[in-house]
This record gives sequence, structure tokens and C-alpha cells, in this order.
Amino acid sequence: MYEPDKKTPAVIEFVDIAGLVKGASKGEGLGNKFLANIRETDAICEVVRFFSDPNVEHVSKKVDPQSDVETIKTELILADMATVEKALPRLEKEAKRDKAAAFKLETAKKVLAGLDDGHRVARMDLTDDERASIYDLHLLTVKPMLYIANVDEDQLAADLPEIDGCTPVPICAKVEADLAELDAEEAKEYLEAMGLEESGLAKLVREAYRLLGLQSFFTSGETESRAWTIPIGAKAPQAAGVIHTDFERGFIKAETASFGDYVEYGGEAGCRAVGKLRQEGKEYVVQDGDVMHFKFNV
Repeated sequence: MYEPDKKTPAVIEFVDIAGLVKGASKGEGLGNKFLANIRETDAICEVVRFFSDPNVEHVSKKVDPQSDVETIKTELILADMATVEKALPRLEKEAKRDKAAAFKLETAKKVLAGLDDGHRVARMDLTDDERASIYDLHLLTVKPMLYIANVDEDQLAADLPEIDGCTPVPICAKVEADLAELDAEEAKEYLEAMGLEESGLAKLVREAYRLLGLQSFFTSGETESRAWTIPIGAKAPQAAGVIHTDFERGFIKAETASFGDYVEYGGEAGCRAVGKLRQEGKEYVVQDGDVMHFKFNV
């Protein structure tokens, strides 16, 4: 297997936003600025304090993860209620002359009732058409949520209680800070000494991909090996289009090997020699970790 001149990993961007406080929906703390920043994201990762350190004071004077989660959930719901209530007069006017607007109005009223009952939009029983109709309201609670438990070192392997029906991702900020100072071999030894298979950051990235319904495939050559991000369920032409639209438009086939086979048999040539390089067509559903070489003609 050759060593490429360049290796380009897949990228997922996390935007660090200051903590939300009670009353944010009414302007407390960063208030509207905080909420505006959230509107621009694809998902929300909420860091919840589990660790106990008397030198780091909690804003509420006590460590209570469930209470913190409920505070943020409530503020996001109140912000969405304000958004929907503000939009209703406009939707009522539009509904008088447009059938699609009438459907949007009814959906907005349904969503408002659900919010008033304390439910996030993401958890409401809405059809795809109903969700699409309110998309331009850019509601905050429609976004998928990932909870990150900021724990003490001795809690990394513990069974944590569910948060809003989800199992939180445990991360110890101190451990991650230590790992950031080590090279790859030292980091591996550090994790092994703690009985961990991977860093909290690696686990977080994997869970974020899962939450967003994403996966990666690879292209590899002498000049570059690169990971590309696609939705789970994407077919080969769609994957090719991520590289260049011409690849999708003129797609012929994709020479494909699983990541495991590609490593075991030493690359494309080795896979071809043992019959592990498959010829996949337009209906092939790309699998996570596939190594692909596209053939196209335009």
C-alpha cells in the first residue's frame, strides 16, 4: 500500500457558544444573541455538568444535571413559542387566500399547542409535510439534540442516567486536555492506562455523525487519501457528486472495497488480486468506510 502525499480527514464543525441561563428567552444573559447563534446550527450539543469540583462554582450553587437540562429545554421552548406566536397573525392573513398557507397555519397551531405542553418540536408526532411547512420558522427545538456529560475521571466508565430519553456522551475535560498535549503513541498508552478504547472527542464526533445521519467514504491515490461525508443511505452517484458534479452526471460505475479489506490486502491492487474489489453501479448504497474509485464520462 502506498503512502499518499496528503491525508485529508472528514470535517465536522462544533461552534462553542456560551452557556444559556434561566430567562434567556426574555433577554437574560446573552439572551437573543445566544439563541440566534443556535439557529444557524444543524444540531445542538448540550454540555451538562456532572463533575464535582468545589473550586468551580455552579451558577445555581449546586450540581444538578437534570435541572440544568430542564432550564435550557424550557428556554428553547419559550423562544419557539414566541416565534410561532409572532408568526400567527401573518399566517392567518395568508391562509385566507392560499391553501398551502392554510395547512402551514394549522401546523403552526398544532406545534404551538405541543410547545405549550412542554414538548420539543423534534419529539412531536408530525408528518414530513407538516415539518416542511414550518421549516422557514427556523424553530430551535426542531433540531436534534446530543447531550454531553462533563464528568469526573472516575465517571467515564459509569452508567449515566438518561437525559430527555437519550444516553449522554461522557467526556472528562481534564482527560481531553491531557490527551491534547500528547503525541499519538503517548495518547494511546494514556487511554489504555485508564481502561479506555478511545478519547471522548472521538466518541463525540462519531455520535454527532450518527445524530445527523452521516457517514464517510474514502478515495485514495498516490497524491491524496481523503474522507468524504455523505448521508447514510446515499447511492454511489450521489457520493460521486460530493467530489464533483461531473462525477455524478457522468457516473458509470464505482470500483469499491470495504475499509477492512483495503487495509488487509494492501490497497486497491491487493483487493483486485483477491477478488475483493467490487464493481458497483448506480443503485449501490454506499456503506460507511467504503474505499471508492469512480469511473465517469461527460
